[in-house]
Amino acid sequence: MVNGFVPKTLQEALELRATRDLVPYAGGTDLMVENRENVSYLFLGKLPELRQITVDGEYVRIGAAVTFTEALASDLVPPLMKEAVSRIAAPAIRNAGTFGGNLGNGSAKADSVLIEFVADAKLRLVSVRGERLVDVDKFYLGRKKLDLASDELIAEVLLPKRGLENYYYEKVGGRNALAISRVSFAGVFAEQDGKITNIAAAFGAVADTVLRWKEVEQMLIGKTLAEARALKADYLKAYEAHMTLTRGRVSAEYRKAVCMNLLGEFLAKFGI
Repeated sequence: MVNGFVPKTLQEALELRATRDLVPYAGGTDLMVENRENVSYLFLGKLPELRQITVDGEYVRIGAAVTFTEALASDLVPPLMKEAVSRIAAPAIRNAGTFGGNLGNGSAKADSVLIEFVADAKLRLVSVRGERLVDVDKFYLGRKKLDLASDELIAEVLLPKRGLENYYYEKVGGRNALAISRVSFAGVFAEQDGKITNIAAAFGAVADTVLRWKEVEQMLIGKTLAEARALKADYLKAYEAHMTLTRGRVSAEYRKAVCMNLLGEFLAKFGI
């Protein structure tokens, strides 16, 4: 038997979440194909508190029930995020799929989550007990494992307003449309006064969670482009040493080779 609840406000949704064993959803594009039995659902797709895209002094705030199509139409959403979500499945899926659902599914193949990792995004989680902000890389604990309490809901994704202008993004799939990623990559670059201030790289669909190694990135932070080019070989070796990838539809060796090629193309784009 399948039961469902349709709260009218976020507060009502939180009270239901705290007192009942419910599976929250908004678009349901991943959830409904699972055909679960004896499950009760909590529908969040119409809650106005979760359906807004706003901006403050530091962040673009994307509500958990905002669809990918709505994000593509918004002038507030950064181009990097738009490029990633524009490649999600087909229009019908983008019309229903949401940012909160992409996160809550706990998959390392989630297109929007890759961008959140490379952007150092934060998540606002809410419950009847209050709310908390969590770094997205701390939210993912492993495959299908999330730092989300049984009474919490994902409310918003907080993307930095600045620093995402210079980027490289690529998604490698088995076909041009409706493809689940075999490898996905996003890189962000920033330079000021001739020195690198940010060089972030994230890899999706190759392990149990999105991969990013900030300690390797530090090798080039504060360096000039000339200094970075001199360190490039050591930088690439450090990445290669970190990569222990899973096998999916293709071999781990293939995935690693693709990851390294994409990383090399990212560096070359910005003169390294």
